[in-house]
Amino acid sequence: MKKITFASFLVQVLIFSTVSAQEITLIDSGKNSSIRGLSIVDDSVAWISGSNGYTALSTNSGKTWKWNQHPKYNKLDFRDIEAFSSREAIIVSAGTPAVILKTADGGITWKEVYFNDSPEIFLDGMDFWTKDHGIVYGDPINGKIQLLETRDAGITWKNISNNIKIPLAEGEASFAASGTTIRTGKKGKVWIATGGMKSRVFHSKNFGKTWKAFECPIIQGNNSSGPFSIAVNSKNMVAVGGDYLIDTLRTNNMLLSGDAGKTWATPQISPFGYRSAVEYITQNILVSTGPTGTDISIDGGKTWKNISPQGFNTVRKAKNGKMILLTGSKGKIAKLYLPDVLKD
Repeated sequence: MKKITFASFLVQVLIFSTVSAQEITLIDSGKNSSIRGLSIVDDSVAWISGSNGYTALSTNSGKTWKWNQHPKYNKLDFRDIEAFSSREAIIVSAGTPAVILKTADGGITWKEVYFNDSPEIFLDGMDFWTKDHGIVYGDPINGKIQLLETRDAGITWKNISNNIKIPLAEGEASFAASGTTIRTGKKGKVWIATGGMKSRVFHSKNFGKTWKAFECPIIQGNNSSGPFSIAVNSKNMVAVGGDYLIDTLRTNNMLLSGDAGKTWATPQISPFGYRSAVEYITQNILVSTGPTGTDISIDGGKTWKNISPQGFNTVRKAKNGKMILLTGSKGKIAKLYLPDVLKD
């Protein structure tokens, strides 16, 4: 048994006591849009995207938002967004048709850079290694995950689905719940989580050229269950989800990995229901959210504490900064404030 010193015990008590000092503050709401796309550039600039063709941009730390509803695309659900500055962003829609749009003028105008009206197409999410080099993935067609790659900052997209030689099982697909079932890492690493009847994590070390797949023993076995979000910090990885039709179920709804998804362990205390997003805030602090509330872990995901009954679709931290935002249904946007002691 690991020996706990009195000093370390006091530190743990202090940290846990300050968790209650966190605050989730609603900063915007009311738009007829379910916001699932969220990308925070820094402590000033943040972008969101959602259903009914909505996007919004804030350049003052979320105090005010410039909303746009795109008439040509007002029936589309833009479930993921990647932003690079206050002027440049890319959005991707879920469902048919599959559309990718790019703006270079702060969202005033958008250029359609990809269109696919195949009845089978359903894009789930995207991530980027650099501003120029990114990847989008979607549900399987003929048993194969769909992959699109850009090497020119989203101006053009190439179908690289044939790079994955591993077929998906019947009923194995993915969830476009928060744009976080795909994550990129350093030196060409990328992870994709599948769920439904079967759950796995697909991993590439070379920008999606070749792939391996590892079993993910999270709850699965029907179309409403599996991992709805993953987060990666070096070799540490977490997967959260559950069954969205039973959103208070806590059984096997979160897993931890210390080897980037090859093997998994269960936490001592799980998140408090179905969760659609998880984000590393620091190496040891994570935040997860879903329709029944928002939870925090300060020990790398081993134990979770519910910090608010407010539920959201997604949570993200600034790429270059400390700002943490959450977004949800009916245009809901909130900011999460954590005590300074937690920002290690």
